[in-house]
Amino acid sequence: MAGKIACFVVLCMVMVAPYASEAFSCGQVQAGVVKCLPYLQNRGPVGQCCDVVKGLMNSAKTTQDRRTACSCLKSAASIIKGIDMSKAAGLPALCGVKSPFKISLSTDCTKVQ
Repeated sequence: MAGKIACFVVLCMVMVAPYASEAFSCGQVQAGVVKCLPYLQNRGPVGQCCDVVKGLMNSAKTTQDRRTACSCLKSAASIIKGIDMSKAAGLPALCGVKSPFKISLSTDCTKVQ
């Protein structure tokens, strides 16, 4: 009986492990984008947006994390109306961080390293 329980626990750990390593979710990325909207829609200053950009870039430690971040940002940018994509592309430089991908609707997120 103890062997079956141990096997079940190991099986559960193997099934959950890929999800536990995810640094962030699309929901978190998109919630952060909300803080950037005044700037990106030409309605206000950059404000707390740099904190969001820095946090995102620091959280994206693996290739898969960076691809997820890229896809989430592209998705948010295509859904939210009125975003100035040139301002979005310039955010990493404005905030003093290096982005592993260009923030653009044309970026192929599957090729992000």
